[in-house]
Amino acid sequence: MAEPLFSPQDRPRLFAVPPGVDFGHALLAGLDARLNRARADPFARARVEIIVNTQRARRRLMALLTAAPVALSPRVRVLEDLAEDFPDLPPPLPPLSRRLELTRLVAALIAADPQIAPGAAAFALADSLARLLEEMQIEAVDTGALARLTPPESAGHWQRSLAFLKLIEPAMAAADPSGLDRAARTRLALERHAARWRAQPPAHPVIVAGSTGSRGAVAAFMAAVAGLPQGAVVLPGLDMDIPDAVWARLTAPDASQDHPQFPLAKLCDRLGLAPGDIPAWTTAAAPAAPDRNRLWSLALRPAPVTDQWLAQAPALAPTVAQACAGLSLMEAETPQEEATAIALALRRAVEHDRRAALITPDRTLARRVAAALDRWSILPDDSAGRPLGLTPPGVFLRLTAALLAGPPDPVSLVALLKHPLTARGNDDRRARHLALTAQLEQRLLRGHGPEVTADHLRAWAAEAKDPEALAWIDAVIGALPLAQPGPQPLPDRVAAHLTCAESLAGAESLWAEAAGQAAAQIMGDLRAHGGAAAPMAAAEYRALLDTAFAGVDVPEPAYLPRADIAIWGTLEARTQSADLLILGGLNEGVWPAQPDQDPWLNRQMRRDLGLPLQERRVGLSAHDFQQAACAETVILSRALRNGDAPAVPARWLLRLVSLLPGIGDAGRDALAAMRARGDEILTLHRSERAAIRPTPPASRPAPVPPPADFPTALPVTQIERLIRDPYAVYARYHLRLRPLDPLRAAPDSMARGTGFHKVLQRFIAQTRAGLPADAPEVFAKLTEAVLAAEVPWPAIRALWQARLLAFAGPFLAAEGARRARARPALQETAGRVDLGGLPRDFALTARADRIDSDGAGGVAIYDYKGTLPSAKQAAAFHKQLPLEAGIALRGGFEDLRADRTLALELLGTDATAKTLALEADHAALDQVWDELSAMLTAYMCGAGMVARARPALQSYGGDYDHLARHGEWADSDPWVTEPVP
Repeated sequence: MAEPLFSPQDRPRLFAVPPGVDFGHALLAGLDARLNRARADPFARARVEIIVNTQRARRRLMALLTAAPVALSPRVRVLEDLAEDFPDLPPPLPPLSRRLELTRLVAALIAADPQIAPGAAAFALADSLARLLEEMQIEAVDTGALARLTPPESAGHWQRSLAFLKLIEPAMAAADPSGLDRAARTRLALERHAARWRAQPPAHPVIVAGSTGSRGAVAAFMAAVAGLPQGAVVLPGLDMDIPDAVWARLTAPDASQDHPQFPLAKLCDRLGLAPGDIPAWTTAAAPAAPDRNRLWSLALRPAPVTDQWLAQAPALAPTVAQACAGLSLMEAETPQEEATAIALALRRAVEHDRRAALITPDRTLARRVAAALDRWSILPDDSAGRPLGLTPPGVFLRLTAALLAGPPDPVSLVALLKHPLTARGNDDRRARHLALTAQLEQRLLRGHGPEVTADHLRAWAAEAKDPEALAWIDAVIGALPLAQPGPQPLPDRVAAHLTCAESLAGAESLWAEAAGQAAAQIMGDLRAHGGAAAPMAAAEYRALLDTAFAGVDVPEPAYLPRADIAIWGTLEARTQSADLLILGGLNEGVWPAQPDQDPWLNRQMRRDLGLPLQERRVGLSAHDFQQAACAETVILSRALRNGDAPAVPARWLLRLVSLLPGIGDAGRDALAAMRARGDEILTLHRSERAAIRPTPPASRPAPVPPPADFPTALPVTQIERLIRDPYAVYARYHLRLRPLDPLRAAPDSMARGTGFHKVLQRFIAQTRAGLPADAPEVFAKLTEAVLAAEVPWPAIRALWQARLLAFAGPFLAAEGARRARARPALQETAGRVDLGGLPRDFALTARADRIDSDGAGGVAIYDYKGTLPSAKQAAAFHKQLPLEAGIALRGGFEDLRADRTLALELLGTDATAKTLALEADHAALDQVWDELSAMLTAYMCGAGMVARARPALQSYGGDYDHLARHGEWADSDPWVTEPVP
């Protein structure tokens, strides 16, 4: 006859699995042992009900049951699913709906009193209120308790906080069935189950496994199950080496909640049990390194009792070497070196047929390790996935959401049109779409202003004279939503957004696969529950979408990873283990992360309410760490630096490296051996890196093109470039490489110079006959008109307008003297002259900013400069005005008589309007002309066109520095001439 699974006892039935044991394996092993001992029938296993705390734990158990020999499986449930046993409980309110409702209430409160908080903070404040609401619901705290709290010294701040906290009162009312959040619904279900089972205990075994009982409602439910005749609770990672005195310290009212055993201690204290009263769930899964469990137990003692190290550490001396035998401490120089060294350790595990896993909460480290493993074609089983906002559907929806605020900027439009989901489906259609997008980018969007309107797009299509381009542009414009930047009802915004997105991508492509389905769920919730939110501006809608997407992780697309190499987050690692565990990112701020700050309640207020303190999360992270660090073979890994700053080791690592030397010589030797094993991995990694033959750095180039390929003409503006950076002239005119305009025009010095030139050009043209009496007013009106047409950035336009008006005073004061010398004759005029006496034909061209003439053959030539060079720099490099004078004296400017040069001046366009006069006598001009002829002759006869021969500054960046591989050589390095075929 079969016996009950659990024998009767007069105290709560608690069991434990020690740290370092694979919890899933141990749980099933202990269950099978009890079933065999009870001589249960084949169906008894199916009657067992196992309740776990997360879906991850359930998936892990189901995977183990599937891999086991064929047998009936127990019923595995998640705590949240227990609410389904009560049909009268309403469906849970979607979290998004609650957040939208709170956002509306917060925004209304801020609108009524703008001094409370800025309007842009409504989303963040609503999010923190939602988290507080969840905590209060799961801990069964009523909102009336808030009013009974003792206000802090800053009573005014507390009154403002209380105004926000009162917003969650309706949600806390259990009588309101529409206000049941998931946390409140789960708590009610747990309370009902506990009451029902106490009245009528179930005949089948019920096991709550894997939960630490850190939440109040869960702890009460676990206590109820532990008291059932056939109920049991299996605790994960219970430290059975903690002395009773320390255990009592953990259960004190003022105990620190950052200790790994704190939630377990509180649960056991609730049931009147100490660690010695809790038997192991199974003896078939003993700790892999019991000595290490004792070492970590001592190292992680609560701060008030760490003085016990002095008395108890020496007792560990005989076993410390064995305790640390499977531990390695790897301290890399940088996070990148840490990632590549971890990848090497995982690769070595593959070579030795061992299962290995990296455990880290740092997703950046995880991605770096996965990228490093790709070098050996190792695809790890990464359980975390990607945030929805970084998946193709998430990025696409965020790009299209920006269109609701107004015309897109060129960067956003190109990103949207080139997105892999745009025009997806038909290969020919996609290929033609990309070809037209490339044409649009090159001919319109490069160098375009900050906005691209429908008129811009239609004008480009009409200019292209391509019916297909016109039809394509009409389709693109038709898919774009009407800009509605002002407040609009959220369901209307979502509807317009979805219409645009589905028109550009197609519903079948957009909502396919896991990422598309997750995005569809969120968009559906926004549309269905958007009525709870206040009307939103387009910018607010984009912020809401970013927040909603950031909270959802999506598994990577299906592929075949290695089953023996995994990357786990700390949650995934709780229920599984491997032959080798690498605990990565062990620095403060990473693992553990800094606890979140509560903007509403201080520590004492949270304690008075019965809410967990903020450091509870640190305690849970510590529990995860202790579980993993007690495994058989563990690598503890960290980077010594993060960027330019030194990194602080994780507090648990600091405790270990501080404790071991206190044990004595054996402890110091064990620590040295740990570091040596870690250094072995780093040394192997560094030797592998050193063995890679580096690509030799490029030498400073000085190409020698064939004389026949030297340009047949150069503008005078390129002569300074030929002096400073001949390689740039070679790249531009011999290789015919032109730098692309930026995808979005920026208000840089070039744009400012263009605008200023046009203002001055218009002013000179309008006042050619003479300066009017109201010249300042004329200049101001022209400035406003020209900048309004040429500068599409309102804030920048105002700054430049103010700068030009400041420039106008000193400019007009000096303009009279210039007009007395000569009158304006030419502006932006092209000139050209052929140079004789060279090895080949060559023409020098120019476009002069301004040439004045006295009508008798005397000319004054001016050039506008934003910043004037020094006189020495101008004499050495600024050849533009002297060469323009040479062109004028040789008759190179049409309809201009020039026999002598009256002045050559650089006119500064800053607020001082200073001028710099250059030598204008015939001897100086002839010298410049002769120097030009000699330089051109040298290059035409085989002189090397040196890269960065005379840069203006060391930080001077050229358009072709990347082509010349600058950075592999310095400006002081010798150059190597090389003939170009």
